[in-house]
Amino acid sequence: MAFRTERPLRFGDCDPSGIAYFPSYLNILVGVLEDFFASLGFPWKTMIDDRRLGVPTVRLDLTFSSPGFQGDTLEFALHVRGVGRSSLDLEHEISANGKLLWSAKHRVVSTSLDTHQSLAWPEDIRAALTSHLETADAHHPAT
Repeated sequence: MAFRTERPLRFGDCDPSGIAYFPSYLNILVGVLEDFFASLGFPWKTMIDDRRLGVPTVRLDLTFSSPGFQGDTLEFALHVRGVGRSSLDLEHEISANGKLLWSAKHRVVSTSLDTHQSLAWPEDIRAALTSHLETADAHHPAT
């Protein structure tokens, strides 16, 4: 039950040759993650301002397979692979025109914005994340 969304690859996301500049991919990925949480009913503004909860990235492993080009429509598939006490393991597949461009293994952690320490997922958020859980990755179990 992957979360799917699309994003355009814009002129400002590319180098002078029109090929995607990889730091732009990371910026776009943050927006996809933000949209995923919003789709679960937990917009980041509410999580940050009202609940004082952050979700920083603690690990990100990227594999680039093919170049993306200015004007491509990036197709994102976000898979929940593990929900730990405070961690969330995700896998991303990003394609354009039916071709895999890059993939990522991604861990974020729930943290208190007041203490900057890890914090167990609140039960309502845990339940929503768990409802999207697919197959656990034995090599990178959630903590």
